[in-house]
Amino acid sequence: MGRWICCLCSRVADPLMLLLVLALSCNPSTAAATSPSVPHVKPSYNFGRTFLGLDKCNACIGTSICKKFFKEEIRFDTWLSSHLKLPPSYLLSYSGNYTDDAKSWRMVDITRLTSKYQHDRADKRICTSLLKTKTCSLERALRRTQRFQKWLRAKRLTPDLVQGLSSPMLRCPSQRLLDRIVRRYAEVPDAGSIYMDHLTDRDKLRLLYTLAVNSHPILLQIFPDVEGWPFPRYLGSCGRLVVSASTQPLRDFYSAAPEVAADLALQLLAVLRSMGTNDLNYFFYFTHVDAGTFGVFSNGHLFIRDASTLGIIDKEEAGSQLIDGQQEYKDIFSCLTVDCQSAFVSCDSIREKHSLIMVCQELLPKLLEGKFLQPVQEKIDSFLQHCASGLTDDQGVNEAIAQLAEILKPLRSCDSRFAYRYPDCKYSDKY
Repeated sequence: MGRWICCLCSRVADPLMLLLVLALSCNPSTAAATSPSVPHVKPSYNFGRTFLGLDKCNACIGTSICKKFFKEEIRFDTWLSSHLKLPPSYLLSYSGNYTDDAKSWRMVDITRLTSKYQHDRADKRICTSLLKTKTCSLERALRRTQRFQKWLRAKRLTPDLVQGLSSPMLRCPSQRLLDRIVRRYAEVPDAGSIYMDHLTDRDKLRLLYTLAVNSHPILLQIFPDVEGWPFPRYLGSCGRLVVSASTQPLRDFYSAAPEVAADLALQLLAVLRSMGTNDLNYFFYFTHVDAGTFGVFSNGHLFIRDASTLGIIDKEEAGSQLIDGQQEYKDIFSCLTVDCQSAFVSCDSIREKHSLIMVCQELLPKLLEGKFLQPVQEKIDSFLQHCASGLTDDQGVNEAIAQLAEILKPLRSCDSRFAYRYPDCKYSDKY
């Protein structure tokens, strides 16, 4: 083709025109460079704002990790190539992979604070209750509420600003706990201050919305794993999705080998002990436990996987906490995820043994049942029956935990399956 063009060029009378045509056409590399090129389109995952919940912001959790999603540095397990669709939006949680360098990946859990059905139902309730319409701007509607107007004027997060919210964490709030929330709220730049000056109006709405729907991500932020608290690491939020370190639910270990079951049961007892006795003098209690409440990391370490049912009583400021009569105040924020008529649990009714009793009723029997030889199994079964029935008034929780722990300690082993304590266990009398 180049030769044909050059021959044609030789018949051109004008020498200048001849030189121009030769320069552009007779050099194949020059011709290729000047021809229009087809742009290379990088395959991209098609995230929808609706799937993430970004279309509902600022009635959402946050946006701190959105860039990771859009840069494909967070991928769903089922999302192995770009032609695959997003996973179903009605699921409550998803397994995913997370990277900081595009080379090494680690497992993460991607969760919703509540089901999409409950979110949609709550959104509809906001519009019909506040604006008397079926659809509306959620942010505009919530901004008009009396509670949020008080938040806008407030310099400090005080107990009266969260009274009536359904989160167990806030049923008996202390000023010390609320200050910790403001100081450690991870969806805003760290200011290290107990005052809300560094929170914009948008930030305040997101924090209030999160506390109203589900306090799980807030607990992960204010009691981080790096300080020894038994929670998975909070990595960030995008819209109405939360990303945290991956754990395998305890239910997956109900059929585990006896030595694995004994190890997990001992860890569970240790977590319960730390919930009642810790350096910060907070007493944590569960309002409900199930097979998904606890999870296990790949190294065998057990953590609280779902903190949404955790309540907190401040032992240092118990006298300054709201009295139960003040908890009766309710508004639209009180019933985003629960029935507005639901009764609050009285702070005075919480006992130290409640969490242990629930674990003895719901989890330990399924984990330890039929795992060991007699008479050890008989001792375990007898203790669990006694514990599940409520313990005796003169038997303390720590004493009961120590009693079961003494039975279980000789039943665990020391090998690489328990990476969180191996090889330390080989050189320590504690194990």
